[in-house]
Amino acid sequence: METVKYCKVGVRQFVMGLLIAAFSLIAWPATSSFAEEARPSVVIVGDSLTAGYQLPPGEGFPDKLQQAVTARGIGLDIIGAGVSGDTTSGGLARLDWSVPEGTDGVIIELGANDALRGLPPETTRANLEKMIARLKERGIAVMLVGMFAPPNMGADYEAKFNKIYPQLAAKHELPFYPFFLDGVAAEPALNLEDGIHPNEAGIAVIVERFLPAFEAFIEELMPAP
Repeated sequence: METVKYCKVGVRQFVMGLLIAAFSLIAWPATSSFAEEARPSVVIVGDSLTAGYQLPPGEGFPDKLQQAVTARGIGLDIIGAGVSGDTTSGGLARLDWSVPEGTDGVIIELGANDALRGLPPETTRANLEKMIARLKERGIAVMLVGMFAPPNMGADYEAKFNKIYPQLAAKHELPFYPFFLDGVAAEPALNLEDGIHPNEAGIAVIVERFLPAFEAFIEELMPAP
């Protein structure tokens, strides 16, 4: 009888141990998930300039920007959504699925391919404005990154295109970085052989120059200490 009693106690302790372990396993993902959800995220909707065109994995703009903010102790997830060859029309068409629910901020870096193809500046402006409006409707903060038209498009086209970005930023009161390729454009040592896309050294320059404006943008997205 004593042996039976001992066995019953042992079984009871064993079952209780299993239940405690099971509840621990159930609770752990919930805690982890909450921590991940509490971490702000920013999606970069762009073209080949932010897609890491012909660069090794991990060397593109989103990855290097992520490394820079992490090095500063900023808890933020940066998600690259750049598509090589994309125009503002393409960006608008894919906006909803490129920017998942729960996103806190979006950087719009589009328009270079519009200018290279000579698309009407009016179309570029309309597409960007629709993107801005759609993101604002979803309660997502927006940062606009500017682009300049190539000089060979002519002075009239250049004048119409170049004023799109500062005007939209002012109209919608957006954080604004005037020229994504600032300090890199027309610098052979900072670009690939095509003379258009930044190489690894060029990305480093872009991140360094972009970072102050980006930090000001994300300041309002970060949770209070």
